[in-house]
Amino acid sequence: MTLNDKPSIEKLRWIMSQLRDPKTGCPWDIKQNFASIVPHTLEEAYEVADAIEQGDFAELEKELGDLLFQVIFYSQLGSEEKRFDFDSVVAAICEKLIRRHPHVFSDANLLSDEAIKANWENEKAKERLQKSQQNDQTAISQQPLSILADIPKNLPALSQANKIQKRCAHVGFDWHNVDDVFAKIEEEVQEVKAELHSDPQALAEELGDLMFAVVNLCRHSKQDPEALLRKANQKFSKRFKAVESQVHLSGKAFEQHDLDELENYWQNVKAGERK
Repeated sequence: MTLNDKPSIEKLRWIMSQLRDPKTGCPWDIKQNFASIVPHTLEEAYEVADAIEQGDFAELEKELGDLLFQVIFYSQLGSEEKRFDFDSVVAAICEKLIRRHPHVFSDANLLSDEAIKANWENEKAKERLQKSQQNDQTAISQQPLSILADIPKNLPALSQANKIQKRCAHVGFDWHNVDDVFAKIEEEVQEVKAELHSDPQALAEELGDLMFAVVNLCRHSKQDPEALLRKANQKFSKRFKAVESQVHLSGKAFEQHDLDELENYWQNVKAGERK
């Protein structure tokens, strides 16, 4: 493999091996390990999501390359430690995708989205049980594996709450309809109000319960709470920057405006969006 070869996955793997070469590689790449590159992986994943949300497909092409490189990096580390390599990573995902889609790759008859999702969750449950038994040969005689096992602890909190709720819903532990979800949110709002001027620790707990209940509403509405909050953040930021522009045009400093003036700017910005 040389620098002049055409771009390919093999060339990318070769570049990675050169970067990690103990004698001639890059000092930064050489000193990295599995744990040290996790923050970079998370950052790249969010940059992919941001490019998609912005509709910037030229940027998305670049960001997907950066994310792919993270997989190559982990695979190189695994190969050096004789744990796994890129080929075994590819083999594992191919096997998993074929097994989880029997309606595509075999004669299984899964005709609805609900049946497909149920099969997917059942396969994942089998994988969790198998993993538990591999890690602990006495697992069968112990308490059954929790359906919440292996949910990543480092997931963003909204995404983690959503995943927890989906797992519970799969076994029937869920509200029957969206009206029940609304009732729970209203209950949690009242509990927040009750603690608003009381114990800060109790208030924090009730606020957490309220957010968890709102995630439930997002899930029942078939919406991703993480994506919804990102969009809300973006919308607020866009509007606030427009308010800042009006403040600048007024000739007065931000701190010289009272709340009524700022609210008027805000309403002007919203009105401009509707035109």
